[in-house]
Amino acid sequence: MRTGFAQARGEVVLILDSDMGVAPGDVPKFVDALARGKGEMVNGSRLVYPMEGKAMRFLNLLANKFFAILFSWLLGQQVRDTLCGTKALWREDYERIAANRAYFGDFDPFGDFDLLFGASRLNLRIVDLAVRYHERRYGETNISRFRHGWLLLQMSGFAARKLKCL
Repeated sequence: MRTGFAQARGEVVLILDSDMGVAPGDVPKFVDALARGKGEMVNGSRLVYPMEGKAMRFLNLLANKFFAILFSWLLGQQVRDTLCGTKALWREDYERIAANRAYFGDFDPFGDFDLLFGASRLNLRIVDLAVRYHERRYGETNISRFRHGWLLLQMSGFAARKLKCL
């Protein structure tokens, strides 16, 4: 994600997983939500509509719901799906997030938490945009449920200390 954002030249930067879990046809909805001022960071949410059969494993679904509750509390704004690989924000806001990355640590393997924590720290309004989640069409998952889940939980604890002064 970081390499792609560094190469991008437009006013909007957006991530879209290449496995086709979220249709590329949804991209204009994300850009439109930014342009209309609905939010300053548009976060995809796969947990609204019914999913295709094997789109998400049951343990992943439970973990996503857990992190959604945790993040909504941590960030003080509702976030329904922290790990959806579709997010959009203005380039200048991303550059500010990147410039302050060290505040939360530089150990996010996927970039989702980095963007959400960074956006919150900059008081950006995060808005969810419902997307339909399809079964993976290409590639294999890069997520190790337990190893990465533990890392994401540790990141959340670190962010809680920063955001909530625990």
